[in-house]
Amino acid sequence: MKSIKHILGTLILATTLFTSCNDNDDNDADIKIYPTAEEFANLQEEALENKIQNFQFNADDGWITLTTNNGVDIGINGSCLTLNGNAVTGTVDLEFVELFDKGSMITTNKPTMGILPNGDKALLISGGEFFIEATQNGEALETSCSLQLGIPAALTGGPDNDMILWNGIIDDEGNLAWEEDKRDDPQGDGGGVFTEGNQYYAFIGDFGWSNVDRFYNDPRPKTTILVDVPEGYDNTNCSIFLSYDGEDTGLANLDTYDPVGKLFSEHYGQIPIGLECHVIFVSEEGNDWKYAIQAATIVEDGVITITESETSIATQAQLEAAINALP
Repeated sequence: MKSIKHILGTLILATTLFTSCNDNDDNDADIKIYPTAEEFANLQEEALENKIQNFQFNADDGWITLTTNNGVDIGINGSCLTLNGNAVTGTVDLEFVELFDKGSMITTNKPTMGILPNGDKALLISGGEFFIEATQNGEALETSCSLQLGIPAALTGGPDNDMILWNGIIDDEGNLAWEEDKRDDPQGDGGGVFTEGNQYYAFIGDFGWSNVDRFYNDPRPKTTILVDVPEGYDNTNCSIFLSYDGEDTGLANLDTYDPVGKLFSEHYGQIPIGLECHVIFVSEEGNDWKYAIQAATIVEDGVITITESETSIATQAQLEAAINALP
């Protein structure tokens, strides 16, 4: 009898342990793992690396012209290149990035937000965003002459005489905003942009990020908006952008976040009331893009909510195609 009781007790104990293990496994399966800030930043960096075009030239050749995949002509004078103040000779490596569409701007985290004189930011309409860096043996070079870009205006809807030159400013979090290039003489070597035929000519004073842009102009009253994102996401592991309907080359960014209310905001009051747009949420999942796109009409002090059920997973190419297909 004691033997039977012992066997039954052992069976009950084993069943309890097995059930407990199964319950724990189920609970583990329900645990949601959110992307880290590093994983999201790495995905954006990978997207940018995919956009880099590489060139080589000989500094001894003086003025040379390179042509990019989109037909932009890069003019650079090798005689003006220096390393630690010394003239450079021999082979130079050049990295170039050109961004003309909102999909590419989102995946690389390069929106078109211009800095106003009071420090606020407002949407820019872009004639192209560009990054140029020259190196020799891995060391960054400097130039004492302007770089010249010949940019086909057809890439951004045709020539616009209001376009001016902007320089990219990247903050400690890796986010970019644009500051107007204040140099004079837009048709000479002093800097700036001018239009000739169906072409922009930009004279860039230094390596780094540059942009041919103008501020978006809309006479309607303006407001701020708030965006609520799915649980587990904040300004470290996701971003929120606004795509204005009818504007192919302008991309706004909600660059402030309230950790208490857990809301993203455009707090400058620059969004037109009545604007038809698309709110875009992007993050990382499994080294792919997690995203949601929601159509919206801006109302005064509106709150837009993006839910987990609205999100999808895509590759970089798929996400850029989806964004570039927006009206």
